[in-house]
Amino acid sequence: MVVMADDQPTPTLAGRPQAAGRRRWPSITGIALVVVVIGCSLVAAVAPRLLPASARLDEDSRKGAALVIFVASYLALAIGKIPGLSIDRAGVALVGAGLMVLSGVLPLEDAYKAIDLDTITLLLGMMIVVASLRLSGFFAIATAWIAGHARKPIILLCAVTATSGIFSAFLVNDAICLVLAPLVLELTLQLGRKPVPYLLAVAMASNVGSTSTITGNPQNILIGGFSHIAYAKFALALGPVALLGLVITAGLVALLHRSEFTGAGRMTAETVRMRVNPALVGRAVVATVAMVVLFFAGQPPAKVAIVIGGLLLLTRRMKSRRIYAEIDWSLLLMFAGLFIIVAGAQRALLTPELVARVGVLHLDRTPVLSAVTAVLSNLVSNVPAVLMMKPFVASLADHAKAWLTVAMASTLAGNFTILGSIANLIVVQKAAARGVVISFWDYFRVGAPLTLITLAIGTVWLSR
Repeated sequence: MVVMADDQPTPTLAGRPQAAGRRRWPSITGIALVVVVIGCSLVAAVAPRLLPASARLDEDSRKGAALVIFVASYLALAIGKIPGLSIDRAGVALVGAGLMVLSGVLPLEDAYKAIDLDTITLLLGMMIVVASLRLSGFFAIATAWIAGHARKPIILLCAVTATSGIFSAFLVNDAICLVLAPLVLELTLQLGRKPVPYLLAVAMASNVGSTSTITGNPQNILIGGFSHIAYAKFALALGPVALLGLVITAGLVALLHRSEFTGAGRMTAETVRMRVNPALVGRAVVATVAMVVLFFAGQPPAKVAIVIGGLLLLTRRMKSRRIYAEIDWSLLLMFAGLFIIVAGAQRALLTPELVARVGVLHLDRTPVLSAVTAVLSNLVSNVPAVLMMKPFVASLADHAKAWLTVAMASTLAGNFTILGSIANLIVVQKAAARGVVISFWDYFRVGAPLTLITLAIGTVWLSR
């Protein structure tokens, strides 16, 4: 018997509407939540004008709006997007900041003051320096040197780990991963090796190495501004944790990818033509060394970074727009938005009662503060976590030690999963662009034990 399509639809066609419906629900939910958040902001903005004057009503409406905006913004930041909308983390932060102003939680003048210009300036200056190093060909020279001297896979792994960790210690780790990931990927493919272990080393070593200084990563830049800890003191306190962590990183990658490093013969790399401008390389290296020396000499990092970065733009050999194209403007925008969101939440929601309740957690104890920071960093990402911790850390007796603990824990926690830090995502995306897949499990089986071990080491070290 022949069954006509009108009489009995195929299962495939029948299943499509259901699948489409399932895919639409997250989008519908996301858009609905956006409408609710904007609605709450508008109510808080117009209620004082439409209803009888009442200080209590004004305060309650602003508190409610601040809570909704804060929670919704951090939820979207944790997910990385709003389902149904094409918006990224920077856009989320900007919208959240705008709604804090719209709702009346934070006047526009106070919103301007909430933005920490030292942090934005330091980040911008560091990005210009890293862009100058990359475009001059410095990192290509370093990679070629490693290829020429690393004759065995295990030596190559150690070299990649050390390079990523050391550069990330003084330059922003996200920028280092952006530069090193494609270079290491090309090198390992050229040598006939499996790229994944070496790419894991790039990401994890960048997180670990960046722990050691104020300029190692965005959250440490924030902490440097909040705490006013001297650059050298910060490095002396956390440098040993980072150095030991780099050794453990290389060891764990080698242990859990034994097949890549056992029984392998000598490697020989082909000579690759590189686009290098010796004059620009020299200028960029001298500028970078001078910058680091001035950091350790106690000069304000923001002033040093932006002056050095500006001077690097003075050249006839490279158009400034090439440097500008390397700068992560969306990261700077996200920081500005987050400063305003957190300032609004603090003004409306941070009461003495709330501080007292959080005090029950005993954040003055290093193990507790380390654990809370690590968990929070994996829930909402490390930069938002540091901003959330600011009012509670500022009230602790040993202010400097508390901030060092937050810096250590928020950074090392970034190795727990593939979503733990922007550096991880950069490496994964660069690999995917060349058809190399780093799965969640590939990362987690190395990153989870590495995180737990290094957090334990850092906590013990700071508890002395």
